Amino acid sequence: MNRFLLALVFVLAFNFTSVNAQNFSTHQVKDGETIDGIAKRYFVTPLDIYSLNPDAKKGLKPNTILIIPISKAKKPEVTIVKELKGFKEHKTRRKETLYSLSKEYKVSEDDIKAYNKFLYANPLRKGDKLKIPIFKVTEVVDENPHITEYTVLPKEGKWRIAYKFGITVKELEMLNPDMGEVLKEGEIINVPNLEGEEVKNIDEQYSYYKVLPKEGFYRLKLKLGLEQSQLEELNPDLKETGLKNGMILKIPYSNLASGVMRAESESINLIDSISDFKTKHIAVMLPFRLNRVDFDSTEDTKKSIKEPYLNASLDFYSGVLMALDSLKTLGISLKVDVYDTKYQVSEVSRIIDENDFETVDAVIGPLTNDTFDKVASRLRVYNTPVVSPIGSDLKLYDNVFQSKPSDGLLKSKIVNFVREDSLTSNILIISDSKTIEVSNDLKREFNQAKQIHSRKNKDGKDDFFVTKEDIQAGLKPGKNIVFLETTNEGFASNVTSVLASLNKSKNIELNEPAVEIVLVTTNINSAFEGDQINNTHLSTLQFHFATTSKEYNFNENNSFVKKYNNLYNTTPNKRAVKGFDLTMDVVLRLVSSENLYMSVKNAALTEYVENKFSYKKKLFGGYYNDSVYLVKYDDLAIIEVK
Repeated sequence: MNRFLLALVFVLAFNFTSVNAQNFSTHQVKDGETIDGIAKRYFVTPLDIYSLNPDAKKGLKPNTILIIPISKAKKPEVTIVKELKGFKEHKTRRKETLYSLSKEYKVSEDDIKAYNKFLYANPLRKGDKLKIPIFKVTEVVDENPHITEYTVLPKEGKWRIAYKFGITVKELEMLNPDMGEVLKEGEIINVPNLEGEEVKNIDEQYSYYKVLPKEGFYRLKLKLGLEQSQLEELNPDLKETGLKNGMILKIPYSNLASGVMRAESESINLIDSISDFKTKHIAVMLPFRLNRVDFDSTEDTKKSIKEPYLNASLDFYSGVLMALDSLKTLGISLKVDVYDTKYQVSEVSRIIDENDFETVDAVIGPLTNDTFDKVASRLRVYNTPVVSPIGSDLKLYDNVFQSKPSDGLLKSKIVNFVREDSLTSNILIISDSKTIEVSNDLKREFNQAKQIHSRKNKDGKDDFFVTKEDIQAGLKPGKNIVFLETTNEGFASNVTSVLASLNKSKNIELNEPAVEIVLVTTNINSAFEGDQINNTHLSTLQFHFATTSKEYNFNENNSFVKKYNNLYNTTPNKRAVKGFDLTMDVVLRLVSSENLYMSVKNAALTEYVENKFSYKKKLFGGYYNDSVYLVKYDDLAIIEVK
């Protein structure tokens, strides 16, 4: 099995100038204010404000939060705090007045009246005996009244705090230059001082969407299915501020399109949360089809095992067995029923009819959609959770857990990655005749992109190749992102070879920047993994793609991989790893929460050898895994990009 080394996570982050937090302030725009007026108020220039708030060039809108550089010329605001220390008696003389006494004792006329009440009704007369207050005066300097401190709450990420205070994640990071990628509970950070205005709350009944660059209400309607009026109803400030790059919008829970905010917190290790040591009852249903295995001879048995469903089931089940062994060492008590579905809906019905599933805490499987649908629909009456290992287009009954992320989520991951790359100067979409529809979808996402199609022969049939000139004509100096959409290995080999030869090329005569090419695809498939593909070319092109699972690192001391290799004398394939990861996750969720349904709230994100699980619930339906990996080729290894 050909596997690549999994390197350390390559983190993409904003490169902000290293400054202290007090070098920035915030200003909430009020109706009628101008950039010139705001700049004068803070002793800075309009250019200073525009440099930190590019969207302000399009005009100021009320309630927008601006990041303001603090000018050295601006005097800090000072608050006078007076503490009464005692009194001094004074007998008034002729011609003395409250004004002259206030100057003599350095107190205000109001202070004198406050401790000599008769002066409110009568004028000061010669011979009056007064109590003159003596204060200890302290000046409190408030250098930045527009920023206040905020204590991070449990499981709270950057986007949640940004939404609460009406700013973007980038602006939050600018106010906190030393902020890490993951916030910790109890951490103190800087946020805008909203001057008594109510901070917005995160309502878990809704989802939240991050507005992408150049995204307007029309594109959001296509992506989220929401009219402008509906978005404004959910986000009242939107009427005044308009759409802003990076702003967080509240949307209905069912509108789960690309860009919807997901758990930002680190993955939870459920081993540390085990609280229920009662015996848990799980069932595993796989299409072994043992009735078709020929046991007459060793040779016949070996031939039978090559049957695809039995082979896949044995791989997956080997991982399940490894997980059960690991769970046993943690002190977890399990009752496990294993059923052979024989790849037949009728057999599934017979299994359910003849066995008691009312006491089962969770079912893992079956693998195929028809048999899975039958199990899920039949077990709804018991509210028994049924977890699908590989299905991605399932009917989500309210008891269904779809562990494999959808293809749409994978595509969205790549599209958003490209959309958010501000350094890209050009986008190409290369496709063959079978992926024209995908190419056209991407063209609608990126209007300025150029499309290149594979050449056809004299009979009009696809020849699955392009020339160097075809691609070279579409490239520009600087960074080019190239989508390659194909399921044909020969075409993938042809295109990647040409792209690799053009990468880093430069027109010396015109003195232009070199051509930099980054290769991406919305559909990683066997065409990119065949023998014709040169992995050196993929590394040269920094090939990016989204995947449901990452590859484990051979160099890491992974106890599962080591034990599996010792037991079976081979490295675990993806099916075996999925069996291990999924079984570990299901059982650990059961013993750390009241049930599998409650674990969705208690364990936002879990991660194991190659797979991670972050379940979301459809408004009227079951649960689906909302977490995928973005990876890239780097020096002949595949590493995760965050």
